[in-house]
Amino acid sequence: MTTKQSSPSKLEIDIQFASTAIKEKVLTIASQAAIKKWVKAAIALNGLITLRFVNAAEGKKLNFAFRSKDYATNVLTFPYELSNKTLTADIIFCLPVIQKEATEQDKVVKAHLAHLIIHGCLHAQGLDHESATEAKKMEAREIVLLSSLGFANPYAAI
Repeated sequence: MTTKQSSPSKLEIDIQFASTAIKEKVLTIASQAAIKKWVKAAIALNGLITLRFVNAAEGKKLNFAFRSKDYATNVLTFPYELSNKTLTADIIFCLPVIQKEATEQDKVVKAHLAHLIIHGCLHAQGLDHESATEAKKMEAREIVLLSSLGFANPYAAI
């Protein structure tokens, strides 16, 4: 007789880069290990999360194709499966936009990137900011998660 054992929680994280230049820039900001740590802090489900770092041209193309917005945005989240136990999603990060925003907001790029990774992961899990109530809930969760990772409140300076 065989006994069925429950499988341990497993979240696979795939990190992709649109080009070698984007990869080099991202990895000067944060290591892949740090990026994976940030994702794991925000997601306690099994599944597969793909993070793709892109340039402005690809970011603009994707934002137009999926949101009919003709500009590159900082993060796009595509959740495919979400249940009580499983999550599958792609999250796209436009590095030039993230760097520009960090400069404009007088933030460290690493902290801004960590914030947007947490933000994208929360979107993948169904959180949103379409209403004031939803925004407060999402922002509060981001603040707690970022604090647990050693980052300051990203909304304090805004």
